[in-house]
Amino acid sequence: MIKKISTKTIKLIKFYSYINHNLIYNNSAINRYKNDIFKISDDKVEKLNKLKKLILNIKNCELKKKATNIVFADGNPKSKIMLIGEGPGANEDLEGLPFVGRAGTLLDKMLASIDLDRKSVYITNVINYRPPENKHPSEEEIKRYLPYLIKHVEIIDPKIIVLLGSTAMNALIGDDEEISKVRGKWINKQLGKCHASLLVTFHPAFLMRQPTQKKMAWIDLKMIKEKKSKLKI
Repeated sequence: MIKKISTKTIKLIKFYSYINHNLIYNNSAINRYKNDIFKISDDKVEKLNKLKKLILNIKNCELKKKATNIVFADGNPKSKIMLIGEGPGANEDLEGLPFVGRAGTLLDKMLASIDLDRKSVYITNVINYRPPENKHPSEEEIKRYLPYLIKHVEIIDPKIIVLLGSTAMNALIGDDEEISKVRGKWINKQLGKCHASLLVTFHPAFLMRQPTQKKMAWIDLKMIKEKKSKLKI
């Protein structure tokens, strides 16, 4: 007698096939959608360009002095789903785009598992320059870049914000929270002039180190898909 596999099990198998941590990754950085032109208003283009210029003109920043490129954003500025990571790594610093290394490959697979991609989301980081030796950004560095991040959120005006990892969570929710207790819960929050639903989940780099947590990430991804459907995004 052949036992039928449940729909839930099939979806879980599909998800794990997307984010299989045993895959061999290409270490070279990847350019994504550099040639894509999203039809956004002149006002939004102007605001994003002005914000980028303000970040480029930041004075007395050790991160900026040692970085190769500013890492501003990637994806669709019209999207109502915004992903916020920690900060650029070595590949991101070279390419000037967020999430282009191994963690970026995993993030792409996670998005694909819920029928999203970089053309349907907008991605940035808490800080815009790579910390030396990929260290976690300091509290001072996070505070320095936080006003620019809030302005970035205001310009994009997303309905859903996904915080990837504890640095993004601490920057926008608070230092007294633990990711294990906050993830998997929607938080309604006002960020500047933007009111959005925030969801904390694990950073792809963490999932590569702790693959057993991917089952928790899958729960978070399903929540994003359900919220997207509910908000008709």
